[in-house]
Amino acid sequence: MPELPEVETVVRTLRPLVEKHKIVSCDVYNEKTMQGSIDHSKVVGMTIGRPLRRGKLVILPLLKNGEEKLLICFHLKMTGRITVECLEKNPTTHTRVLFGLNNGYRIFFDDIRKFGYVRVESRETLLLWNFWKTLGPEVFEITGDIFASRLQRIKGNIKAALLDQKTIAGCGNIYADEALFRANICPKQQADSLSKEALTKLYYSLCEVFQESIEACGSSIKDYKDANGNVGAFQNSFFVYGRKDQACIVCKSLLSSAKVAGRTTVWCSVCQV
Repeated sequence: MPELPEVETVVRTLRPLVEKHKIVSCDVYNEKTMQGSIDHSKVVGMTIGRPLRRGKLVILPLLKNGEEKLLICFHLKMTGRITVECLEKNPTTHTRVLFGLNNGYRIFFDDIRKFGYVRVESRETLLLWNFWKTLGPEVFEITGDIFASRLQRIKGNIKAALLDQKTIAGCGNIYADEALFRANICPKQQADSLSKEALTKLYYSLCEVFQESIEACGSSIKDYKDANGNVGAFQNSFFVYGRKDQACIVCKSLLSSAKVAGRTTVWCSVCQV
């Protein structure tokens, strides 16, 4: 599933392609993909504002006469992909929603597995959406002290705490593993047993790994591409994720692997205690 760096990269690559352009059509090819409180037809005729991100959501603000009226929210889930294509590009069997723009281009939302979705909301209806209401803070918008205090209140292992979007928005399996390695914390450690110093180190490790991945345009494991159709490069810098049974880059011991918080997890039992 694309995580914060991948979604942020999609948002940044979308901006020059769609900002200030008007939506002239909205075609839905899979009814279950289009969700939300507001009829999707209402987006036609509105102008796209500056794309933004909240957690793992891509959000397109829609303006009318310069004022924000609606929001299109995309959740990519496992295999969702947002690209901007010319009119000559035809929808595929995986195209779920298609937005036509007044500049002759179209926004494709493709999803092989159909887990992703598109929602049309207003600021008022957004506040009624349970997923939105329960999203935790953005890691770049809080301090290490706040991060530590939130995690010290959690019963359960630290890996599960990082994956819980109610704790911190945007973190998933890849960056939880990578941040825990950099912070020298075993993913099986109980969150409330860790010291403030350890959790503060984890906060900075998470910020660091997110920022490095954003600079590398995210991690492309299988399906992820940015809005231009380009792949990311951060997968070339992984210390532990996906490296089961390989040697630790730091200490050369064999990496450990197990299911933690329901997800395949890789760590170094020497470096992470």
